[in-house]
Amino acid sequence: MATVSEALRYEETRAGGRRTVAGVVNSIETLEGGGFLVRRPFPKASFSEFDPFLLLDEMGPMELGPGEAKGAPDHPHRGFETVTYLLSGDMEHKDSRGHAGRLKPGDVQWMTAGAGVVHSEMPTGEFARLGGRMHGFQLWVNLPKRDKMMKPRYQEIPSSRIPKATSADGLVTVSVIAGEAMGAKAVIETRTPIIYLHYKIEPGGAATQQVPRAYNAFAYVVEEEGLFGAQGERAGDGQMVMFAQDGDEVRIENPTEAKTTLEVLLIAGMPLNEPVARYGPFVMNTEAEIRQAIEDYRLGRMGAINS
Repeated sequence: MATVSEALRYEETRAGGRRTVAGVVNSIETLEGGGFLVRRPFPKASFSEFDPFLLLDEMGPMELGPGEAKGAPDHPHRGFETVTYLLSGDMEHKDSRGHAGRLKPGDVQWMTAGAGVVHSEMPTGEFARLGGRMHGFQLWVNLPKRDKMMKPRYQEIPSSRIPKATSADGLVTVSVIAGEAMGAKAVIETRTPIIYLHYKIEPGGAATQQVPRAYNAFAYVVEEEGLFGAQGERAGDGQMVMFAQDGDEVRIENPTEAKTTLEVLLIAGMPLNEPVARYGPFVMNTEAEIRQAIEDYRLGRMGAINS
């Protein structure tokens, strides 16, 4: 299995041109789980998938009063990975295989559902009681056919272990969730080569990130408005910027006249180029496999969460 560091040799190659912007996508708002609001650039009617990525949800930011916090009660997964990245709030996770974890601000949970789990994602009791600010992201990453039915696993990385780097001019910082950036390498292992970076760029700063030409790549604007790609196209809060496969560099800039920090998620991955059959939380290669997943869940073969 190829690791990210083997696939991305940032220090050994020179970028072969800056990518242009192929399009800017607006998010839609939708209710998920127990009724919490998310912003979603994809999937939606006009833009269903971005191989190897299946979904991106921005949860919040929401200021929640006592008793207002909601989550996603028991629900199944099979055939893909979910990456939960919490910026603020306090969440707990449980599953049908006995796993239990907690996410605090800056933490990452990379869950490989594989053959299937029943999973819950809920605010902690204390957060639900007191309320507060909730903000985070969930990315769904498709698994290659060979790994669809692998044994489920978790990689839970606290904020203190997420590699971070700062540019020489001090205007750019990056948290490296997957891949490599500015000399920092992620500690997470992925089933297919993935880049997942959280950039914070001060006014007048710019980041240039190497991304292999064959990768699908996009940026999601978390806060403020920035300039993207070779032509410096503008995009702001809640918008997704798709990059063309016409170069090996992606550029993101916060204009000098900006008043606040630009925050952007830069995400890229090697396309699987495999058939995709989807039904809710099941992502397989054929309709027959989807029907089997539904049957396995209905008959309790994915287990249940013990309270």
